[in-house]
Amino acid sequence: MSNEDKSAVVATRWWWVRHAPVRSDGGNIYGQKDIDCDTSDREVFEAVAKILPRNALWYASNLQRTHQTAAAIWATGFPKPANMLQEAAFAEQHLGAWQGMNRAAFIASRPVGSHWFADISEPAPGGESFMDLYNRVRGAIERVNVEHAGRDVIAVGHGGTIKAAIGLALGGQPERGLAFDIDNCSVTRLDNFASTGRSIWRLPMVNQQPWIADVRHAAMHQPAGPEIVGETKLA
Repeated sequence: MSNEDKSAVVATRWWWVRHAPVRSDGGNIYGQKDIDCDTSDREVFEAVAKILPRNALWYASNLQRTHQTAAAIWATGFPKPANMLQEAAFAEQHLGAWQGMNRAAFIASRPVGSHWFADISEPAPGGESFMDLYNRVRGAIERVNVEHAGRDVIAVGHGGTIKAAIGLALGGQPERGLAFDIDNCSVTRLDNFASTGRSIWRLPMVNQQPWIADVRHAAMHQPAGPEIVGETKLA
């Protein structure tokens, strides 16, 4: 590639933040239920705020837990943006009739070693498949990459949403995105490099938890929420 060609490459940097832990679900699958989250762990949000870029474009899903998480980051003194764009395409997978079911019992009914609730092409009754989620997330990301090329984009989303974004960055392999853990409040950075007729991705960091080095935070990590049962992560 010539120097002239290199100068035409535009980098758009995505900083994905998973919402804070949900404590009020009663151990049930919540999917797209608009349930709130716990933002009381200030040390976590202070640490996240330190690594996020200023002057970024902010996005969140249409579910309140992403908005609460963004507000907790701003409450640390992080410069609040003039506005945060709401993108319904970044919502969690709609799990239909599975929403409200006991999570541990449901996961126990699935094949051992499953990365997600079901095969990527299997829709929840009355809901979506992971491929449905992947396709809507991909479409929104590709649109933002064109409309806001060259920007830093902070997107507060959900575990499934971020796994879908990783699958896109891995060359459009959604199933591989499911192999990654995405803990609550973690930061995942995915960089898109675009030039005429070409688009490639790099993954500088996935599931980064910057608060683990803070001696004030005894837990060392922010549990992924109700997916954790004892010492075993089920989904």
